[in-house]
Amino acid sequence: MPRVLQQTVAALGAAIWLAVAPAFPAHSTAASSVEIYYAPEDLPGERLAALYGKARRYIYVAIYGITYPPIVKALVAAHKRGVDVRVISDRERLKDPKQQVALETLRLAGIPVKVNRHENLMHLKQTVMDDEINTSGSMNQTGSGNRYNDERLDVFTDPVTSAKARDKFLAMWKDTERYQDWK
Repeated sequence: MPRVLQQTVAALGAAIWLAVAPAFPAHSTAASSVEIYYAPEDLPGERLAALYGKARRYIYVAIYGITYPPIVKALVAAHKRGVDVRVISDRERLKDPKQQVALETLRLAGIPVKVNRHENLMHLKQTVMDDEINTSGSMNQTGSGNRYNDERLDVFTDPVTSAKARDKFLAMWKDTERYQDWK
């Protein structure tokens, strides 16, 4: 291949790369992993409470149902050690006395709680911690979700997906048309 043609192809390749590279997200050099826990056999609520115990900066929880005492206790303990803990839940779940007790416990400990104002469900089951870990799956943070129901909890250790989960949570937190402070 003539030298001029080689230089032209190289320059064209570099130009194409520079044009398309912004479309691909940057990946962290940190190792990413996924752990999957099933209820009832893996007791995923216990795993989640243990994760809350390791948080250093923040725990943001968007959850339809939260009544499991070890999880509530772990969130309060995290708050007491200076972790920024925030919870968004669904207002329809407030009909459940266990949900009311759990949210009241969090609120009395100084943890801000919001509920949806809109007519539809706030049906996420998501947690994000410290820009490193985020969780998802079918499991509500309840005793039944931990010990009795067929549920799944996925734990992602990945800064890229954790940043996206954090940004979604914070957008919801700031959305005063769709979410309001509870009590």
